[in-house]
Amino acid sequence: MEFSIISMPTTSRRTSTHLGKVPESELSLTVGSATVQPVVSVSVRDLGVQLDAELSMKDHVSKVASSCFYQLRRLRQIRRLDGLEVTAKLVSAFILSRLDYCNSMLARLPRCTEPLQRVLHAAARLVLNHRLHEHITPALQQLHWLPIDYRITYKLCLIMHLVHTSRAPQYLSDCVQTVARSSRRPGLRSYVKPRCRTKFGERGFCYAGPAAWNSLPHHLHQINDTGLFKRRLKTELFRRAYHC
Repeated sequence: MEFSIISMPTTSRRTSTHLGKVPESELSLTVGSATVQPVVSVSVRDLGVQLDAELSMKDHVSKVASSCFYQLRRLRQIRRLDGLEVTAKLVSAFILSRLDYCNSMLARLPRCTEPLQRVLHAAARLVLNHRLHEHITPALQQLHWLPIDYRITYKLCLIMHLVHTSRAPQYLSDCVQTVARSSRRPGLRSYVKPRCRTKFGERGFCYAGPAAWNSLPHHLHQINDTGLFKRRLKTELFRRAYHC
């Protein structure tokens, strides 16, 4: 289960200007008779995720992309010995797993995810042994890989499915509210999207989760089996991504 879905404020943005206006008294923490002062740091790491002060996720994306390209260079050295099937499994283990780890935190950040999309393209070329000038979309379709933005949507919809079927942790269920519960109209399976004054607020799970879920066809909302839901969800997102 994703630990790192952000519940963000809907009215403010953590820019460097706003952070500079925070008084020092609000940054310290008093424990008994001792006062704990914060340590100034550009970013911190929590369970493998780099968090910067503005929550732009640029540091995290940069480190993930760097790590993936390093692994790709290592795999390229043994590509001739492995063949397509083995290479695809190695790429899934060493590259795709990194791209998908906590990717729900990158919801509604299309420009930020461009380095990760380049990683995906490089991985597809490695698996299929394609050259740099060859068009990449047919390769992604052949491997049945979703683009990065759709992989993020997939993760959000899967979490919302667990919420919808009462198999998600309570703290996630408390983040969203069904339309039926809010308007007393039974039979509806969509969720309320809270009003956000900024794009920053829309990155929170309370907005991004319902937005992704509500965009799905009604027949996907009715599936209770998680395995079947995953297969049908990927088929739907694959159709959207490649217009097929």
